[in-house]
Amino acid sequence: MKKTIALALATTALVGAAQAQEISEFRIGILGGENAQDRMTSNECFRAKTEELLGVPTKLFTPADYDGVIQGLLGGTIDMAWLGASAYAKAYLTDPESIEPIMVKTNMDGSYGYHSIGFARADSGITSLADMEGKVFAFGDPNSTSGYLIPSIEIPGEVNASMDSGDYFGEVKFVGGHEQTIVAVYNGDVDAGVTWADGMGAWEDGYNSGALRKASDAGLVDMNELVEIWKSKPIPEGPIVLRKDLPERVKLDITTLTASLPYMDPDCAYNFMAGDALGFQPIDHDAYTSIIEARKSKM
Repeated sequence: MKKTIALALATTALVGAAQAQEISEFRIGILGGENAQDRMTSNECFRAKTEELLGVPTKLFTPADYDGVIQGLLGGTIDMAWLGASAYAKAYLTDPESIEPIMVKTNMDGSYGYHSIGFARADSGITSLADMEGKVFAFGDPNSTSGYLIPSIEIPGEVNASMDSGDYFGEVKFVGGHEQTIVAVYNGDVDAGVTWADGMGAWEDGYNSGALRKASDAGLVDMNELVEIWKSKPIPEGPIVLRKDLPERVKLDITTLTASLPYMDPDCAYNFMAGDALGFQPIDHDAYTSIIEARKSKM
């Protein structure tokens, strides 16, 4: 397996000069969820490998919100991004011919699902949604799957009320992204919020992968001071996407690089995948039809 991947990469590296004639640069967009510098740091190794492989300058872009990445893909100013399922749904519904999914992160058990996780401070006395009546609940970004779309659909049925401020929760607010939500809960600025995790491994570690794991690894939180109060049904992991009008050879090179990353550089893969994961597997549009329908229901 490793020899096959190495041979494929060696072969594609030989065409770097040819690639430069087809594209003058390659631009990778990174969704919000962490502060801009942490996003740049986590993705720098992938950027460097991409630049070496394609033979053209490769740049990272960290817009302030999810929509900045979506609009960059739609407008042709971003070539690649790892989108959440809801962000992919928005891009597809806006222009079905703009982007295509190529790969999806695979969990340690071979699945590619994850969960929206509701959480609060352990010393707050909140242990479930039943304890949240009249309290402040935080979403991340309106285009986030786990940070908004799925909980906004599932939670109302569980509390028998809407997500409007004052209906069941005292206030429902957007705080900007996953890291912002985690820090806001941890600091006591809000009573509870939602973020994403694979739901595998130990809670004390922030699970195997996801926003909680990244926050724990970064020393932003002590997971023992947080408690899970809600978990969504499984959500399909968001896809790595490319602009459809990229040269086919570029698409093949990026797909090969992404698939081989855990074998080439495990440390880089750990940072890129937000924790421990098996790797990546091919994915296509059909995996996201349910999320597209869910997105339509909120329009």
